[in-house]
Amino acid sequence: METFRKLKSYYWPYKHLFFTSLIFLLLVNAITIVYPVILQLTIDEAVLKGKFQWIPYLAIGFIAVMAVKGIATFIQQYTADMFGITSVYRLRNELYKKLQFLPFRFYDNAKTGDLMSRLTADVEGFRSFLSFGFTELFRFIFTLAICFAVMFYYSVPLTLLTMVTLPFLAAVVFRFNQLVHPAFRRIRKSFSRLNTNVQENISGITTVKALSREGFQTSKFNVSNEDYREREIYTSKLWGKFFPLMELIGNACVIIILSYGGYLVIHGQLQPGELVAFYSLVGYILDPIIMLGFTINMFSQSKASGERLLEILEADEEITDRKDAVNAEKFYGDVEFKHVTLQYHSEEKAAIRDISFKAERGSVIGLIGATGSGKTTITQLMTRFYEPSSGEVLIDGRPVRQYTLHSLRHSIGCVMQESFLFSSTIKANIAYGRPDAAMDEIIYAAKKAQAHDFIMELPDRYDTMLGERGIGLSGGQKQRIAIARAICMDPGILILDDATSAVDMDTELKIQEGLREVMHGRTTFIIAHRISSLKHADEILVLEDGRIVERGDHAFLMSNGGPYERIYNIQYKDQQAIAESQRG
Repeated sequence: METFRKLKSYYWPYKHLFFTSLIFLLLVNAITIVYPVILQLTIDEAVLKGKFQWIPYLAIGFIAVMAVKGIATFIQQYTADMFGITSVYRLRNELYKKLQFLPFRFYDNAKTGDLMSRLTADVEGFRSFLSFGFTELFRFIFTLAICFAVMFYYSVPLTLLTMVTLPFLAAVVFRFNQLVHPAFRRIRKSFSRLNTNVQENISGITTVKALSREGFQTSKFNVSNEDYREREIYTSKLWGKFFPLMELIGNACVIIILSYGGYLVIHGQLQPGELVAFYSLVGYILDPIIMLGFTINMFSQSKASGERLLEILEADEEITDRKDAVNAEKFYGDVEFKHVTLQYHSEEKAAIRDISFKAERGSVIGLIGATGSGKTTITQLMTRFYEPSSGEVLIDGRPVRQYTLHSLRHSIGCVMQESFLFSSTIKANIAYGRPDAAMDEIIYAAKKAQAHDFIMELPDRYDTMLGERGIGLSGGQKQRIAIARAICMDPGILILDDATSAVDMDTELKIQEGLREVMHGRTTFIIAHRISSLKHADEILVLEDGRIVERGDHAFLMSNGGPYERIYNIQYKDQQAIAESQRG
């Protein structure tokens, strides 16, 4: 029960529902035992002794008791369901909230399909046991206690015989539990892999079709589906093997008890009605014991689900607010890196090494270098997406660790390499980082990002609904909306991570002209592969293999004869040769 103990804080606040369910469960069980007692009285007192006038009263009493049982059963089931539903409502919220605050390191290895499976199938598996499994365990205990009490009243020897035979059935149930729990955990993992394949295929359907890999994706899905099928079949075999065995042992117990009970009746040590009632009580006992297999099955699924949920809930957030953290009202924009090194994983080489530079308020800093040279990593350290392995990052003279995460990230406007848009209106996407922005501010941001004109050509303009991940817009249009979103936040520091890579040269020039007004007075970091995006920067940092190998403005770097000039020549010499050949 360690898993349930760790998750106790999510369901124990609603214990009043659980205990209400238990009270009515006890009432239902007590009423259920009345039936064999009425049956015994009908046979032994009314029929065998000729007191037929008792029968109508016994029938009316039976109907009344069953009516009370029906009402009690409804209340018991309703409160049990409410206990499970209410508990997982809070659990699901906490899981989703936890996912918002887990660090990028967690998502570096996480799979979207697997996370979705945990928030849906695993949460539902845990709820099923809270709503049904817990009460079934107590139903088992209550039923055994009440039934054995009445059985001892009817016949001590017959009850002792029953108690001797039942452990054989219990042993089979226990063995079943040992095998079924790991089987269900493997099923959950297999289902997550299946879910991940579906999610990745749908998200990357354009790439799949463009490269004509439909057959490969189908085969890949079939492998995951086959694995899931095999694990389901194995679990079904366990059920098919153990439940007939449980039923066989249960029926053998009944035969032994009836045989000995008949012997007692023949020798006058037990009344016929008492034997019939005793037989009914044995059935009441056997059913919960056999149902215990179903309950254990549900417990195993729930435990496997709970373990997977705890992997998220207990994941280390790593990057959190310090107790003395302060709010960043609005940054002036002084940024300084002091001998900063970042190693994502201990077994890997450092992503950046001994990075030191200072960006003064209002300056434009360009970052250029080959893929994997550490450009994006530098900007991610400013927003505390990752913590440096050594060194320190300061903004306005204060280490970024001393700012609250919310205020730090809200004061830095970022346009990422991948322009992610939500399934909402264009207006909502632009105002996402600042929901209270006025319409005039949204339009201003769109104009500076060169997005206003194409937005006005859409059927519903700013109220146009976008498809998932911005489907319906071109890559350049999505980038311009992402730029508008960053501008709308009115940040003290602006980060443009390859923000114009999907637009043509003419549009890039217009965006740069619009951004010059926006960047005035703000410290801006521009990551780009095209030198045309960086020529106006106050300082350009050239990175290779995680180090700064060159720095200076465009004119200085062009006269330095280093890596920057080589990049420039690669990008422009071919264009010049083509232009000259066309003139000739």
